Amino acid sequence: MGHEMMHKGWPRAGLALLLSVGLIPKGLAADNLRIKGNLVEEACTIRPGDEAITLELWDLTSKHLYINTRSQGKGFKLHLEDCNTTVGNTVTITFGGRENPALPGLLALDAGSGASGIGVGIETPGNKPLPLNTVSDEQVLSDGSNVIELKAYVQGEPNAIRDQTIGHGPYTVTSTFTLDYP
Repeated sequence: MGHEMMHKGWPRAGLALLLSVGLIPKGLAADNLRIKGNLVEEACTIRPGDEAITLELWDLTSKHLYINTRSQGKGFKLHLEDCNTTVGNTVTITFGGRENPALPGLLALDAGSGASGIGVGIETPGNKPLPLNTVSDEQVLSDGSNVIELKAYVQGEPNAIRDQTIGHGPYTVTSTFTLDYP
């Protein structure tokens, strides 16, 4: 019976709370939210389609990774258009994403990937690694169109190579990139 009385009391208490909340004077609100920002002009625009790139890497065997530890890089390009060097004459790129704990600086496989024991790295055409969350070297821009060339590669995790436990199957990785015109 006590439970029944409490249950019957809830709607009245809730109604009383709703009524009392509506009675709080508006003058008690505080000006405690301040938003600041900065609108900037970008030196270039990204060619339509390059803001979301899908790169298909070659089929790769675990045997290749056991012997070589990594694949060759497959090239991809980011096309910058309408560049204005009076706004910015250099650009840097930073890739973000979920890092593979066994391969610092490389991307971890997305959840649901069938493969295991690998990570994906990004490097320059000259094979200089571009670790995640690390700003690239500056690339000099010219007025008009410019291209940032990069490569993606697959690397085996050290323990998976040592124990020969690389798992086969499809995989994906996801990264975001940020262009900065210092």
